[in-house]
Amino acid sequence: MYELKVLLKYCLLILLLVLPVLLAAQPNVVVGAERTDLYFHLCQNKKIGLVVNHTSLINHTHLVDSLLLSGFNIQTIFSPEHGFRGETAAGDAVKNSIDPKTNLKICSLYGVNKKPSKTQLSNVDIVIFDLQDVGTRFYTYISTLAYVMEACQELNIPLVVLDRPNPNASFIDGPTLHKDYASFVGMYRIPAVYGMTIGEYALMVNGEHWLPNSSKQLNLTVIPLLNYTHKTKYKLPVNPSPNLPNMNAVKLYPSLCFFEGTCMSVGRGTNTPFEVIGYPDIDDGEISFTPKSVTAAPNPKLMNQLCYGYAFDYEKDTEFQDKINVDIIIKCYNKLKDKSTFFIPFFDKLAGTDQLRTQIEAGLTEEQIRSSWQNDINDFLLIRKKYLLYD
Repeated sequence: MYELKVLLKYCLLILLLVLPVLLAAQPNVVVGAERTDLYFHLCQNKKIGLVVNHTSLINHTHLVDSLLLSGFNIQTIFSPEHGFRGETAAGDAVKNSIDPKTNLKICSLYGVNKKPSKTQLSNVDIVIFDLQDVGTRFYTYISTLAYVMEACQELNIPLVVLDRPNPNASFIDGPTLHKDYASFVGMYRIPAVYGMTIGEYALMVNGEHWLPNSSKQLNLTVIPLLNYTHKTKYKLPVNPSPNLPNMNAVKLYPSLCFFEGTCMSVGRGTNTPFEVIGYPDIDDGEISFTPKSVTAAPNPKLMNQLCYGYAFDYEKDTEFQDKINVDIIIKCYNKLKDKSTFFIPFFDKLAGTDQLRTQIEAGLTEEQIRSSWQNDINDFLLIRKKYLLYD
């Protein structure tokens, strides 16, 4: 009897320890690429063009390899910024080439042309798009998507977007793009952080007739995610680009990318890109680092100069959570001895407007700046709502 009581006691203890874990467990997110039953039939007897990079995986197998193993006819691979293998530094041109593993032709969409040409699509019946986005207007994969949509629309080629989670989907924030500042780091009138997956974004671009031929609808299919909401905490299985090497950098990126438009370094050329900021002129910085030429950043800003600044941990630094941290931009602007050197022209392109820069220069507080975004964000939320696939 005593032994039974002891056994029951231990069973109860184990249950109490395990139950919270079981209750908290979430089904694994299933990405669009894995849902082959929803799109393989669309590719039967078709000549396929693929817009893919190193993030385009079905479990641990590349989408290209999976399609080839299944007997599909791939004609061309189109590669975005950072290249097919995701190894090219930010801003560096990606060259046309041949993939040595498959002998397939790779056409760059970040070199001579950012939009697939009629010639490049001449032997393609259907295009499949599968890239891991990070949820900011200035991350160029969504601009590549827009140009691919435009090309497919013009040539009446169906486009299939395989959806993937947005690691920054839990909030909408930042200034909304003004048409005068449209560029490859911001093409449409959306906030800097827009809270949609790349599939939902494609539906919005098409549904709102933002493509140049506004009277013509693109033949668009989005393969949705399973077991996903915009609040789902999802760890990217592959780093989306060379200078976003971990989830801390991915989560800090919506705020720290604005420093790309300043004189300061965001840690390119170090082991912690987009986890630190610094500049030689900051005399009370908490850390120091020296950017060096590395594969991911061959010619980083402030190369070989000792920089003083700050390091951030998204999980601990609550001022970065679910919002753009404007205070850190204001703080660094005010610390520079020569404030006239702080902003460079690229800042307005990243912001999508000159208003944020002029507000900071005028001494407005974060609260005042943030309130100036709200009407545009409210307008965007009404549009966004029409195209959401997930809660």
